Amino acid sequence: MAIPALHTLKDDLHFLLTNRLPRRWATQFMGWFSAIEVGWVRDLSLAAWRLCAPELDLSDAKKERFDSLHDCFVRELKDGARPVDADPRVVVSPCDAIVGAHGRIDGTRVFQAKGFPYSLDDLLGDRERVERHRDGLFVTLRLKSTMYHRFHAPCDGALREVTYIAGDTWNVHPIALRRVERLFCRNERAVLDVDPSRGGARRRGGALTLVPVAAILVASIRLHCLPQPLDMHYRGAQRIECDAKFDKGDELGFFQHGSTILVFASGEFGFSEHVVEGATIRMGQPLLRNETWSS
Repeated sequence: MAIPALHTLKDDLHFLLTNRLPRRWATQFMGWFSAIEVGWVRDLSLAAWRLCAPELDLSDAKKERFDSLHDCFVRELKDGARPVDADPRVVVSPCDAIVGAHGRIDGTRVFQAKGFPYSLDDLLGDRERVERHRDGLFVTLRLKSTMYHRFHAPCDGALREVTYIAGDTWNVHPIALRRVERLFCRNERAVLDVDPSRGGARRRGGALTLVPVAAILVASIRLHCLPQPLDMHYRGAQRIECDAKFDKGDELGFFQHGSTILVFASGEFGFSEHVVEGATIRMGQPLLRNETWSS
């Protein structure tokens, strides 16, 4: 009985420390502090991070030394560190992540954790977009703070518009998902409708949407197709037009620290064998499969 009690206490402390402090202030402070390019600050910060997170692995990073803690957070990888599945029927994971809740969308109802549903209407904010994913599939991809923080194109395609939805900065740790209702709908997020293509031609038979969700210490999403970051200081239009074309595996942007990407797909897709709750998936590994894309 002692072990479950210990885990409960640890979860309670984690929840209190990350969600009951002034979240926006803590996020702004972390953004400033992590960018300090002073050698002893960087070295002490990285040493403290390694002490708290011994699983941090920088062996596949392109750089051997970093200018700041932030520079390490948003590190690039060595060439070839993430092979991308070339099968045209496969949609790959856009990021390194822990697979969270996933499954069939119940009409427009999705689950962030068992017993904690949320509505696509609340999350996506657009009725046409919601209808494209009615009764489709969803996957929750959680990026731990120690993981590679950049995200990539899950298939060949284009991005014509980005929708930015301002919000809070709740922690997206599983303990918070089991305690805070509609958490993803409360947090800052961007909505990316991927327009799939093959050989430059638009593909039919499948809608795909990525929703990068910001969190405490990481309320900043940078997309290479936009001139400015989407963060708590953004005051521009909610719908931002762009014209980005990409191949599967091309880098789309990055989080400042670590967070979550929600993936929504229409009913033509099925899950790959890598989609198991609690499993680690890497960018480039199969996530979804669409047999109508065989040619």
